[in-house]
Formats: sequence, structure tokens, C-alpha cells
Amino acid sequence: MSLKRNSFIVSALLTGLVLLSISAGIEGCKPKTAASYKLTGDVVADGKYLTQQYCTNCHALVPANALTKDVWRMHALPVMADYLKISTYGSDFFKKPTDTGGISLVHWQAIVDYYNKIAPAELKPAQAPVALSSDWAGFTLRKPNEVTDVSFTTTIKGDPATGKIYTSDLVASNLTEWDTEFKPKVLTTLSSGATDIQLQNNGTAVISAVGRIDHVDYPNGRIQGFKLNGGNKTFDIAGDMPRPVQTISADFDKDGKDEIVVCGEGFKKGGVYLLKTDANDKPLKQTTIADRAGAVQAIAQDFNKDGWPDLMVLYGIGNEGLALYLNDQKGGFTTKELLQFPPVNGSTSFQLTDLDHDGNLDLIYTCGYNFHDSRILKPYHGLYIYKNKGDFKFEQQWFYPINGATKAVATDFDGDGDIDIATIAFFADMKEKPAEEFIYFEQQKPMQFKPHSAPVSQYGRWMSMDVTDINKDGKPDILLGNYASGFMFQPNFAPTWNEHLPFIVLQNNFKK
Repeated sequence: MSLKRNSFIVSALLTGLVLLSISAGIEGCKPKTAASYKLTGDVVADGKYLTQQYCTNCHALVPANALTKDVWRMHALPVMADYLKISTYGSDFFKKPTDTGGISLVHWQAIVDYYNKIAPAELKPAQAPVALSSDWAGFTLRKPNEVTDVSFTTTIKGDPATGKIYTSDLVASNLTEWDTEFKPKVLTTLSSGATDIQLQNNGTAVISAVGRIDHVDYPNGRIQGFKLNGGNKTFDIAGDMPRPVQTISADFDKDGKDEIVVCGEGFKKGGVYLLKTDANDKPLKQTTIADRAGAVQAIAQDFNKDGWPDLMVLYGIGNEGLALYLNDQKGGFTTKELLQFPPVNGSTSFQLTDLDHDGNLDLIYTCGYNFHDSRILKPYHGLYIYKNKGDFKFEQQWFYPINGATKAVATDFDGDGDIDIATIAFFADMKEKPAEEFIYFEQQKPMQFKPHSAPVSQYGRWMSMDVTDINKDGKPDILLGNYASGFMFQPNFAPTWNEHLPFIVLQNNFKK
């Protein structure tokens, strides 16, 4: 095993000491007017008022029962304190005599007392609406040969035209091509591990080289291109990016050439960027669509049906939520906020599809990134369905609890004419419920799903997923990328999965 990989494994196993420690990562928050509020002595009444005034300027209010007393006191509140000009020493809070900004120490202590009084000692698991079945449903397992090194697969992408699979490993920082027999070929070395690979019609792979995978403000990510039909090295499309995690392409200005949208998740600083390239995919111009950290996924589509492509973006850090950017047909976008989520959600993915066949695109949403400051299992993490009541006014319709839900992909897997859903959970309850690491939701009636857990948790820990007809039989297969070590958040747990399988494929064998 190489020295580089050994060093990374040590670092990965200790990421709890160095990864991000806050969820509300927006700087410059200014509290609403509350400085003149007189405490009543009623801990609950005072706390409710002050949290509403001080804690909703950067993000949605986090209910007190969303975290335990210990997590509030030792993790979440110390993080919040820094934004309100309160200093900490251990578990104690104090105000510097010369610091007149932020919140008064008296008001801050009232907030602390409020959470300490009404927050629960523990969070009880949510009850699933339907029991989880352990079976393969209509899938069979395919896997490559084991590799020597520990697998740190950060993304996986299948090409339905060729049947080939493309992966990237964070430690090796490579782009690897796997043929139809799963034989690997390293195509090139990237500037860092990739978190997204988009295959263009012209044979170019547009790659999001993330830079630092942990949530820090260190903008060394790059968008790189690689010619799959004869290239031997990458070329830069954009550099100095704040942790780019995804790119999508669309012709936003209707000039006949697609532009590239980049989700630069960042940490406290990030944004959504529009890249214009020339006929050879070389960079021409970069503009900012949104100067906002936390973008984890985007979808381009003509949402208002005016003939111009728009953009919908999910944010998963700090001010979490779903935003719609409508094309103004002049080179810019107008913003419409659709949903806001509390920063403990850890929003991870979304899909849009008409689940109930009423002509409106419904929202399938997952939340479960669980390596912020509150690393405990959360009963509100999981898979959500929001019904589109018209004009993208969403109303929650269904919820299935999945600890640490990471991604959902919706399509008709079994060929019966309705939409099914596949999910992965990187931060699953690996000690007690490893089956929730992968779940296939078979839709049997409108908004009624039967969950199947294919027994694949022994083969890896799934950070990435792609759905592609990899064997060209007309049925969508599921590709799962194995990030096998690091990001541990459950104490006294030793991994039991295979650390040497870069990926597996769940081949779709449903009868059409």
C-alpha cells in the first residue's frame, strides 16, 4: 500500500477532528431587533422569542427537539455563539468586554437555558410506514475483481452508448474506464478526486475535481475536460472553484452551444456558476448565478414553459433549501425560493417527476449528510415526496426514514408504467440497520411503495450512485460506488464491508 494512501487512510479515519464543525455557514448574519427585549423569567417563553429573533437570519429555525441536550450544549450552540459574537471556553460562554456587537450574554444564556430545558435527552428512531423487505427484488449482483488498495470511489458514471463505466478514486485522483467485462484502464490523472462526471455528446467528459472533499473554504477545485475518444490528458475548463460537486449543461442563451453550470458547494463561501466555452470546450467566460454556499445539485429544464431553459438548485449547507432560477432571456436569472429546510437536514439530492400523473412535476428529496457538528442519528433524515400543487408550490406527501440518506434516483425500474425509486445512505445506521444503505422502493399504487433492501451492505459503503442501462437491454441498471474508509460517526463501530471493491452493479432483471 502506498505511503500516500496510508497517510490518507489515517487522515480519513480522523476526519472528525478536522472536518467542518458548523451547519449555519453564512457569514455576516445580523440579528433582528431584539436587544431591548426584557426577560420575563419564563425560560420557555423567553427562549422561543429570542431564538426566533436571533436564529432565523441565516437559515430556517431548528426545532429544539431536532437535537439532544448534549449536542446542543457541546456542539450546536458553541457554533452558533461565534456568529453572535459570543466566545466559548469548554462548555462555558462569555462575552468580551470590548465586543459590543452580536447578542448580549444575558440573552444568549437565556437561549442556552431554553434548549437545555426542552431539548430531549435522546432522539427516538422514526417508525417506517412500511416494513423493509430483505430481497433482491428484480436485481442481480455483478462486481469487478477486488483491487489491492482500499477503494475511495467518489463518483461513478455509466455510458449507455458503450456499456463502459467511469469512476474516480479520491486518493489516486484518477479517471478510470471499466469495459463491459469490468476490466479497468486508468485514462488520466486529475487535479483531485472527482465528485461528478458528465458525458457530453461530443465525446468529452466534463469532470468536477472537488479539491478538498471535507467541508472547508479552500477553493482548489477544478472543472476539467477529457476527450474519451483519444485524449491522454485533461484540460482545464475552470479553476479555483469552491469544492465543485456537480456540473450540468444546457443552452441557456440559445446560441446553439451548451453552457456549463457548476455547483460550487464550498463551505461558508460557494456559489452557482455559469461557464461559457468555445467549440472545443475551452473556457471563454464565467459568471455567477448565485453567490451562496451549499449547492449540492442542479437540474436544468424549461420550468415556466417559455421556451428557455431554467435552473433549479438544492442547497445543503447553512441556508438549506430549494431555489428556482428563471431565465430572464437576457443572460441572467431571476430567483424564486421554493422551500427552506433547517440546517440539521443535510440536504443531499432531489428529483422531479410526475408521480401522480396530474401534469405537475412532483419533488423527490433526500436529506442525511451527517458529518456536520451534530453527528447523531436523526429520525427526520430520509426520503421525502412533495406533491406539486401547481406553480411549484410543494406540499409534503410522504416520508420514509433513512438514516443518512445520500441520493435518490427515480425511474420505472420494473417496467410497469409507474415511477420507482432507488436510494443510498452513506451515513446509515451501520451498527443496527446496515440494510438501509441501499433501498429500492417499488411503487405499487400512487404514493404507495414497497421497500426492498438488496443485501449489498457487505460489499461496500455507497457514496455515489448512477442509474444507466449498462448492458443495453432496455432496462435501467444501478451502479454503486464504494468509498470504503473514513467519515465514521458512530462510536465503537468497526466496518465489516469489503474495502477492495471499487463498485458493484445491480443488473436489472425485471421481466418487461
